[in-house]
Amino acid sequence: RAPHHTASAVALVGGGSEPRPGEISLAHHGVLFLDELPEFDRRVLEVLREPIESGRVSISRAARQSDFPAQFQLVAAMNPCPCGYLGHPSGRCRCTPDQIARYRHKLSGPLLDRIDLHVEVPALSQEELTERQPQESSAAVRERVTRAYAMQCERQGKPNALLGTQEIERYCKVDAAAERLLHNAVARLNLSARGYHRVLRLARTIADLAGEPQIAAAHVAEAIQYRRLAHEVS
Repeated sequence: RAPHHTASAVALVGGGSEPRPGEISLAHHGVLFLDELPEFDRRVLEVLREPIESGRVSISRAARQSDFPAQFQLVAAMNPCPCGYLGHPSGRCRCTPDQIARYRHKLSGPLLDRIDLHVEVPALSQEELTERQPQESSAAVRERVTRAYAMQCERQGKPNALLGTQEIERYCKVDAAAERLLHNAVARLNLSARGYHRVLRLARTIADLAGEPQIAAAHVAEAIQYRRLAHEVS
């Protein structure tokens, strides 16, 4: 599902006098793609916070209450600044630091705290666009992901994304070096309890993809750097 950024809160989560499911429920067990994320009304985005955590949405009316499933994978895209050229080799960006900060602060810290991976995708040069160097095939990536998924189900009976807090403490144990790195991250990046557990869960997944039974410092470091935008906004 890919709703337009003018979508209302009702269109996104559901509602109406006779409650009907919204886009997040229609994306159940699928992908919800939000393009131009900061262009969505902030109040609309904030209603995503609870469904992202619980995987369900409850709509209450005077006569009835309706519950809809909403276990979706959220994928969102945004420009680095209002004009879209921040960091571009051409130097075309003319946005001021204040304009960039206001643009990024359209997204709340609590919402970004619930998004595990923040990946910057820089503009490609003409040479990079036209080169034909061999890359890892989709089939190879699929095989690696399938192995990691099977490893998770064998270890805990469910994928890492569905682990609760107590299960994270049980299945996402780290070595001494990784523990020190986590403590430093909590202190320096002001990680919330939610952010701390999400870093652990993501580090467990990174280790699984590498075929490693133990979460090491390198896995934790990679998981932490994926939370860059949440740190910048907070």
